[in-house]
Amino acid sequence: MCTVKNLYDLHHTMANVYLEQVIYPWEALGGIQEQILALGRGLWEDYKEILPQVWVHKTAKIAPTAYLGAPCIIGANTEVRHGAFIRGSALVGEGCVVGNSVELKNVILFDGVQVPHYNYVGDSILGYKAHMGAGSVTSNVKSDKSLVVIHTEPAIPTGIKKVGAMLGDFVEVGCNSVLNPGTVIGRNSNVYPLSSVRGVIPANSIYKTGGVIVAKV
Repeated sequence: MCTVKNLYDLHHTMANVYLEQVIYPWEALGGIQEQILALGRGLWEDYKEILPQVWVHKTAKIAPTAYLGAPCIIGANTEVRHGAFIRGSALVGEGCVVGNSVELKNVILFDGVQVPHYNYVGDSILGYKAHMGAGSVTSNVKSDKSLVVIHTEPAIPTGIKKVGAMLGDFVEVGCNSVLNPGTVIGRNSNVYPLSSVRGVIPANSIYKTGGVIVAKV
């Protein structure tokens, strides 16, 4: 349930070949920077290197107050709105929305992802057309700074200190929710607003208030 194969349709990301090389998505976090640099050097003429190691498609819309840190790639028809802060190591796909006061760091956003309002997304991979409601964030470091464990049966140690959330394709996260370190949410699942999510949420599920998980009808 936590594998790349089960979470993502790799036709919707420029990082498809890279992600095919790992079993679990968090195993790809350490190489995102190098992957962006490798992809950037081979991009076709529809992309322009507007700053060193910052590649933007000619159809993307970048607000003048947005900050694009290197390295990053911004895909076709993506909108980066006022006040967005891309710290670097961000591979943003086609048709995405990166909104006001959104911060991205060491992430892969598949095509069609929307993080439109006051979101922090760090050390995370968001699948095709995943959407994070206003104010929802990924927490990527445990309070005791220990290595992140994926809480499934059996538990899977990542061996990594910084792991945010792995959202499958078409996941919907409600407003002002917190996705705790190592959260994995299966395809087509929904999270209620104001949730504190931990562990692995199966595909086609609803995560309700109080951590109750029910299957979609």
